[in-house]
Amino acid sequence: MRDEWFIRGKVPMTKSEVRTVSLSKLELYEDCEFWDIGAGTGSVSVEAAVSCPGIHVCAFEYKEEAVDLIRANCEKARTEAVTIVPGKAPETFAQVSVHRPDRAFIGGTTGQMREILDELFRLNPDIRIVINLIALESLTVLMSYLKERGIEAEILSMQIAKAEKIGSSHLMKGQNPIYIISLGGNEA
Repeated sequence: MRDEWFIRGKVPMTKSEVRTVSLSKLELYEDCEFWDIGAGTGSVSVEAAVSCPGIHVCAFEYKEEAVDLIRANCEKARTEAVTIVPGKAPETFAQVSVHRPDRAFIGGTTGQMREILDELFRLNPDIRIVINLIALESLTVLMSYLKERGIEAEILSMQIAKAEKIGSSHLMKGQNPIYIISLGGNEA
């Protein structure tokens, strides 16, 4: 889905190309329980719901403006597959504890990366998780966590540049580099 399709506001959004790679790495399947943590505008939740029939998505987000944007983007996409869970993770996980997550995308943690990962693995030791990070400090925390627990992960560094018209010329404008980390999950 094009970035321009989404209603944005001032809330961060996972960009189209990064969303595509991240969703691919999640290995979503019909009827899976997918959790989007730090859902922002809901772009990952909405695209997952639209592209994977039968999926159930829980979008966790603590910012009120973002919760409103997720709701608006779900309405625009005409999807009812997304349940919005307002509040901070992992405390809000108990609100949907009936559902055991099969897949999780982490786009934001408000400094609670370790706690969120611990709780996800407690709920499902075989969960598949994809994490997007831009801050080196967050990557350091994650690498330390993975090493302590002996968890292997695939780590990608991705940087996208898009052409922007300036006068009669086109210049490449770079987006922030991003780390896409994939871990866990059993092969189907």
